[in-house]
Amino acid sequence: MATLLHIDSSLNGDNSASRAVTALYREVWESEHPDGKVVYRDLAAEPVPHVDALAYYAGYVAPQDRTPEQREAYALNEELISELENADAILIGAPMYNYSIPSTLKAWLDRVIAVGRTSMTANPTAAGKPVTVVTSRGGSYAPGTPQEGNDFVEPYLRHVLGNGLGLDVDFIVPELTLAPSNPAMAELIPLFEKSRDLAQEQARSKAAALAARLTA
Repeated sequence: MATLLHIDSSLNGDNSASRAVTALYREVWESEHPDGKVVYRDLAAEPVPHVDALAYYAGYVAPQDRTPEQREAYALNEELISELENADAILIGAPMYNYSIPSTLKAWLDRVIAVGRTSMTANPTAAGKPVTVVTSRGGSYAPGTPQEGNDFVEPYLRHVLGNGLGLDVDFIVPELTLAPSNPAMAELIPLFEKSRDLAQEQARSKAAALAARLTA
């Protein structure tokens, strides 16, 4: 029985482009793998607190040597890290906010990046696990567009998830999501619809393929 760790971080609820795609991905995953398990975290509804000094430095102390205060401070880190380590696959909704990721997602990352355990070690404990990142954005940052080079979501997540945690990273990128609601972008609606449809198709195919691979 495979486990999918599903994380959403958009603050837009039912109006979220990234949530629409992650929900479709999860729906296909569950239909293809009805005996599977999903661990879900909504970082907008229940934000992970930003790591403080006590929790941060507790990570550099051997578990048996931690003080009671350090153990208490590190308990959430341990819970989140264990969810990552116990998952067979990870799905992350990561909309672009001000050219980067939501601070709630950064807070989660700061707690699961554990030096000597999940990162900066010869054998990261989550290495090799497939992670699908749905990163939506209101405009386009593709080559040749005015915003080319201003996407700090995909490069950052590719580095921290791939190089840092050793995960097998894949992206789905629905873009131009503001076109239907911004009159100045009305002429871009056909491109938005094309991007939306492609993202949905990728979610379906990638979820089905991964479920089949993990249950083979």
